[in-house]
Amino acid sequence: MSQATPSAITRRFDVDALTRFIQSLFAAAGLSEERAESIARLLVLTDMMGRHTHGLAQCKNYIDQLAKGDMSADGDYTVVNDTGATIVWDGNYLPGLWLVEKAMKVAFDRLPQHGVVTFSIRRSHHIGCLAALLKQATDRGFFAMLLSSGPHGKYVAPYGGTQALFSPNPIGIGFPASAFPVLIDTSASITTVSMTREKTQAGKQFEYPWLLDAQGAPTRDPAVLEKSEPRGTLMLLGGVESGHKGFGMALMVEALTQGLSGYGRRDVPTKWGASVYLQLIDPNAFAGLDAFTDQMDFLVDACHSNSPIDPDVPVRLPGEQADRNIAFAKSQGVTVSNLTNEALRQCAKALNVESSILN
Repeated sequence: MSQATPSAITRRFDVDALTRFIQSLFAAAGLSEERAESIARLLVLTDMMGRHTHGLAQCKNYIDQLAKGDMSADGDYTVVNDTGATIVWDGNYLPGLWLVEKAMKVAFDRLPQHGVVTFSIRRSHHIGCLAALLKQATDRGFFAMLLSSGPHGKYVAPYGGTQALFSPNPIGIGFPASAFPVLIDTSASITTVSMTREKTQAGKQFEYPWLLDAQGAPTRDPAVLEKSEPRGTLMLLGGVESGHKGFGMALMVEALTQGLSGYGRRDVPTKWGASVYLQLIDPNAFAGLDAFTDQMDFLVDACHSNSPIDPDVPVRLPGEQADRNIAFAKSQGVTVSNLTNEALRQCAKALNVESSILN
């Protein structure tokens, strides 16, 4: 009988109590009440959705970044350009979750006039789970697209190459439907840096060859990304045979996030951060929300009624399981691994924050 790894052992916490505790950590780390609340709520929501690598597991990383000054606690974003429907901000390395949520609120106010509002944000800090942010828009009946690149990071090689050039370049798309919001959260690479690091720390290999070694050969070993010399890379979406598709997606993300914001790899940034593209669309500016929902509901039903390969595993849309997970977490509590729980305990001790909730 195999023993569970520490990261696999979990506990459950009340949503509101856990959110208040996480908010107190970020407030003690130097953030304003508004910013601490935004980060805490979105990180807890991420874990509620089941996206644990980008939720509370990031708390210690963020707090360490605040302590070093690499994530800005004070100051504000700078408006670089604003035409009404298109806006460019310099995020000045402020907390990415708060920054994107702030941009969304500005877009919500402008959508009745413009119908489509687009942001490009340079020098944001890490923006976490795209799906958790997209839900802010879909809950209001809007279509949203959110793309991110890390111009400081190099983990993915261009198709046919062996040297890392891109970050995973996540791509998020969300739209409302009657039963649940569809939340697509993918990337130009097959897997992510966070998942690869988690596998490496646990001493596990991937089930499939989702990385390339330094010579460009497929491998299941996550350690090639950072523990080998020369380093390997994350495999592009499409794999060895069709990686040109992921390559194209990576280029698109770089153009929309770095090209439109006017800041990217050319500037050789060294801080952990993100260039961001955010677009919100109000269906009422087109054929109307009712017409949009009717079409999307038909599509959802058509997917559900499609004959499954395995009768015990029916077709499921992206965002559907997250919706169920959120409902379960609200009634039964948020799942937190012992590994993350211990990291939160260390943060609380360092910041002198009362942590009996973790006991």
